[in-house]
Amino acid sequence: MLRLTAAGARAIVDMSYARHFLDFQGSAIPRAMQKLVVTRLSPNFREAVTLRRDCPVPLPGDGDLLVRNRFVGINASDINYSAGRYDPSVKPPFDIGFEGIGEVVALGLSASARYTVGQAVAYVAPGSFAEYTVVPANIAIPLPSVKPEYLTLLVSGTTAYISLKELGGLSEGKKVLVTAAAGGTGQFAVQLSKIAKCHVIGTCSSDKKLAFLKSIGCDRPINYKAEAVHAVLKQEYPDGVDVVYESVGGAMFDLALDALATKGRLIIIGFISGYQSPAGLSPIKAGALPAKLLKKSASLQGFFLNHYFSKYQAAMEHLLELYAHGELVCEVDLGHLAPEGRFIGLDSIFRAVDYMYTGKNTGKLVVELPHCVSSKL
Repeated sequence: MLRLTAAGARAIVDMSYARHFLDFQGSAIPRAMQKLVVTRLSPNFREAVTLRRDCPVPLPGDGDLLVRNRFVGINASDINYSAGRYDPSVKPPFDIGFEGIGEVVALGLSASARYTVGQAVAYVAPGSFAEYTVVPANIAIPLPSVKPEYLTLLVSGTTAYISLKELGGLSEGKKVLVTAAAGGTGQFAVQLSKIAKCHVIGTCSSDKKLAFLKSIGCDRPINYKAEAVHAVLKQEYPDGVDVVYESVGGAMFDLALDALATKGRLIIIGFISGYQSPAGLSPIKAGALPAKLLKKSASLQGFFLNHYFSKYQAAMEHLLELYAHGELVCEVDLGHLAPEGRFIGLDSIFRAVDYMYTGKNTGKLVVELPHCVSSKL
C-alpha cells in the first residue's frame, strides 16, 4: 500500500513515468486515461463533447486525493455546462461531469491526515467524466463503500433537501406538487415531503413511474400521458397546492403556477424542457406572472445548489443517516432497460444523456466505470 506525497508525485513526472506507482489493489495506475472534454460549446451533448483516450493521469497536490472513479452521475444540467451557460468566460476545451464516487488511489501528504489509499469517497466537482479525477480533500465525502446509491444523494438528494428546507416551509398537512417526480431529484422531493407529513402529488410520464411513485409514498401520482394534470388539480385540489417543486418548465410551469394556493410557494430547481434549445429556455406565459403572484400573495423563487454550499455538509450527513436507517429510497437507473443495455464506460455517457432527455429514466441516472486491471501503461 503506497501513500503518494506531492513531492513523490512530482518525482514521478520528472522520471516520465519510468516507474509507475501502484493503487491499493496492487495494479499499476496507468500513465494515460480516458475522459470526456467539451471541445465546442453546444447544448447538443454529442456535438459538444469528445471522448479523449490518451490524457495524462492527473497527479494529486499536497491537499488532494486522486480518485479512481467507479460511478458518475448524469444531470440534466450537463448540457447547460457543455453549452457554456454557467460561466461564459470559460472557453473549450474543458472537463465535464459534476459528481462521482470511487476509491482513493493516491494522495498528497496533507490529505493523508484524513484519508487513506483504498478509502471510498464521493465528491461534487467539475471533471468527473474521467477514469481518474483529482479531488481536494476538503470537499471529499467519506463513504462506507462504493455503491451507486450514495451517488444519488450528492446533487439530486441535496438539491431536494436544501431547497425544500430553506424555501419550502413544509409542515404537516401541506399539499406539495412535485413535477418530474420519478426523476433523480423528484424522488427525493416526494420522500422528504412525506417525511414532513405533507400530502404529495407527483407528475410522471409512464405507468412504470406511476408504480414507483406509489411505492415511495406519493399520495396522488399523475401519469400526464394518461390524465390531464390541470384537470386533476382543478377537480381534486380546488383550493390549490401550497408548495410546488418544479423542474420541467414551459407548459408545466404555467400549469403549476395556476395551481398555487393562496400564499403558495413555487420553487424552480430547473426547466429541463428548454435545455436543448439554443436559448436554453422554453416559453412560459410570463406576461401575467406579476398579477398571478399578487392575486394569491404567492412567491416564486429559484434554487441553484452552488449558492447553498454552506448547507451542503449538514444536508449530506442527514441524507446519509436517513438512507442508513432505511428511511430513504435511493433509486438508481443504470440503464438496464435502455435499448443498448446498461451504461458502462465513459463512451456510454452519450447514450445516458440521450436516455434522460427522452424521459425514460426512473430515479437517478448513473454510469458505471469498471476498473480494467489490464490497462496499458
